[in-house]
Amino acid sequence: MTDTQNDPWYSCLPSCETQVPCGQGRHIVRWEAGQLRLPEHPDAEAELVLAALGGDKAGCVVLAEAWGRHTSDLSMLSVGHRGPADKIVVSWEDVEAAAQAGQRGGAAGFTGLWRTGLRRPAGPPVAAAGHSARQRQIHQEMERAIERQNDMLSLHALGYGFSVRLAGQAAAAHADSADATTRPALVTAITGRLALVAEQWLGIDPDQVDKASLHYGPGWGRTELTGQAGGRRLRVSLPASWLARVWACGLALTAGHLVVAVDRAGWPDARVLAVRAPGHEPVVLDVHARQHDGRDGTDDAPHWEV
Repeated sequence: MTDTQNDPWYSCLPSCETQVPCGQGRHIVRWEAGQLRLPEHPDAEAELVLAALGGDKAGCVVLAEAWGRHTSDLSMLSVGHRGPADKIVVSWEDVEAAAQAGQRGGAAGFTGLWRTGLRRPAGPPVAAAGHSARQRQIHQEMERAIERQNDMLSLHALGYGFSVRLAGQAAAAHADSADATTRPALVTAITGRLALVAEQWLGIDPDQVDKASLHYGPGWGRTELTGQAGGRRLRVSLPASWLARVWACGLALTAGHLVVAVDRAGWPDARVLAVRAPGHEPVVLDVHARQHDGRDGTDDAPHWEV
């Protein structure tokens, strides 16, 4: 097996793009080679400087900032798509409505109560200072919660293709350094995605997939199916890198095989290691990708075939 761990995790992914609201119109936003790009804002950094001085911030730039805040956020694996069949539909109208609601009744509205609606008896200076600090802390927490809500809605409004690429980037950021803090999120993410794959691969119920384990060291891991009929249980051990290098690239189930590793990365042609059935040794498959036609709403989801 060729060691491809030094290749970028996204080597088996094509670029994807969509249009987003910006100013009075819509602009193209593109994901390419692991980066979110703004073709119609060639100097986004300068725009950020102007915005800091009091100017308006372009919608595309706001979106790019949201993307950047979550490129290593493992919660993207729990709130995002687990596969093309997951239906998460967020429109830009939903995003705008949430933003307006936050402006009316979010942290800004709450601080207005502090300033005008609530009257407290005067207290000792130290107590007053402590209360003011607590108010600032609550305000900051509410601001962060509103920002996160708006981020999640905006990022999901980009569509399936962007969602899995961001999840892949977040997984890749922790794949080589999984520890006690990040391991639970990675295990949960692998288990949830394997459950959907196993239903198509083996015809078993997702509840029959046991909690996955992380594989460390050489090799790809293992698969095991025990029991009979409704009592069957699937146990799988895979490296954390599987999320980015296999699942996010749309390779998890290819030609009736569970893909466990990428031997030679590339688009639209790649070579993978794939297991035909649990307990079997993987075989090498040369696979070719074609872009999904998007008729079922999962545009930018590659379809791989032998």
